[in-house]
Order: sequence, then structure tokens, then C-alpha cells
Amino acid sequence: MHGCTSSTAPLSQALGRLTLCGSMSRHPVTTGAAMHLAGYRALGLDFTYIPFAVTDVEGATRGMRALGIRGLGVSMPYKQAVIPWLDELDPVAERIGAVNTIVNNDGRLRGYNTDWIGAVRALEEVTRLGGARVLLLGAGGAARAVAFGLAERGASVTVANRDLEKARRLAAAVGGAAVPLDAAALSPDHDVLVNATSLGMAEVDPRSPVPEEWLREGLLVMDIVYKPMITELVAAARRRGATAVHGGRMLLHQAAEQFRLYTGREPPLDVMDDALRAQLG
Repeated sequence: MHGCTSSTAPLSQALGRLTLCGSMSRHPVTTGAAMHLAGYRALGLDFTYIPFAVTDVEGATRGMRALGIRGLGVSMPYKQAVIPWLDELDPVAERIGAVNTIVNNDGRLRGYNTDWIGAVRALEEVTRLGGARVLLLGAGGAARAVAFGLAERGASVTVANRDLEKARRLAAAVGGAAVPLDAAALSPDHDVLVNATSLGMAEVDPRSPVPEEWLREGLLVMDIVYKPMITELVAAARRRGATAVHGGRMLLHQAAEQFRLYTGREPPLDVMDDALRAQLG
């Protein structure tokens, strides 16, 4: 195994050597591996991907350097904990305050956040975000990445959360507004609604985070929850005539950006999407 640069130099120069990527999480899952491995196979890259079960974040980052691991995805609860052990941060990741991707460039570890890229690219498949008015549900780590991504693209953001103080802090960080979750329907008119809470997850609470009557034709609704792929919010949005984007699109696009960072190649989105859908059923 060896670390490589993110250039597009022919991999034939490295025949017989395998570049290792993977993920660090407390409870590894195979979703990311399936997408990345499908992409590597499609492009004939001498890369592989292993999800690692990690309890020692410092040790894992030291091991990344020592073993020449090219890239690691980072899952909660390590997205903040890993930062002190990195050499540098991408500017947007630094503003978000969370890292979900580490790239090893000749032993120097740089942290990125591709969650925000996944969110905005999923939305940009169906709309233009510049000037869009977005109601963002949630103020946790995932919501923070989404909020910074929306602001980066020129959208105006209203954060709705049960804990209003958390909503205010996030809104202040992105130049937006804050409202209590139960008053979100009374917030200024919005073009886009994004659920960045855990409501809708099959294993947490399968209910929609908002009443169905909040949804309307002409509204764009995105749920970042991807298990199940068609959440109650997505189903309700479709019933009401709204445009709905399921969480699998954000998951796909954040993984695709990781793929670019690790390999320097354009990811085969259709192949990776097929692998994701096979994993999620």
C-alpha cells in the first residue's frame, strides 16, 4: 500500500501497488465502501476501501500517516475530535468546524468537509441556490454543514430548531435568521425546505419533522435522512405536489467529492449511485 498524490498521473506507473482508502467510525457500515469500490472498478483504479472501526482517533490518524493510507472518511462522533490531529484544514471545513474527509499528501493530513458539497449539489440538480430562501430544520452538526453550504452558494437561510438558542447561534454564523421549530410555518416565505434533523430515520423516529399541510406545490423539499431513502417527508412532499430530493443524493455527492480528492479522477456517478441503491434497497 502507498499514499499517492491527487494528480491524474497514469496508475500504470504504480502497477503492483495498491492505494488504500477507507473510513473511521465507531460502528462501520458498508455504504461508503460500496460506492467507492464500484467507482474504482469502473475506472480500473488500483485503489481499495476498508471501513475501520475506530476508538482511538489520535492513533487512527497516526496510523494513516504510518501506513500511507490515502484517504479516510470520518463519521460522527469524530468529525470534531479528529481536527487537533490534522496538519491543516480546508477553509470551508474550518468555518464549519467539522471534518468528514482526510486526505494524506505525502504524510501531511488535510481535513475537508464534503457534506456541504453533497447537500448543495443534490439541491443544484433541481434548482439554483443563489438568492433562494431556505428553511433549514435542525441546528446540529449535519445542519451546520448544510447551512454553510447554502450560504456559500448565496442562499438566505432561516434555521428552525426546538432549541432556539442553538438555532440563533447557527443562524448568526451564516448570516441567517432563526425561528422556533413550531413557528417555522410562520417564517418568511421560503422556496426550499431542508430537513437536517434525525426525524424520519427508521431507527430513530420515522415521522415527518413537519405537518403535511406545510408542504405545497412549487416548494423544493430535501430530506438528508437516507435510511429509508423515501422518508415520510419525501413521500408527503410528493403527495402535495412539491419537488422532493431524497437523502441518497446528498450521500452520493459527498462520496463523489471524496472520490475526486482521493483519486484526482472524475467519479462515475451512475455506477456509484447504482451501488448505493443496492446497499439501501
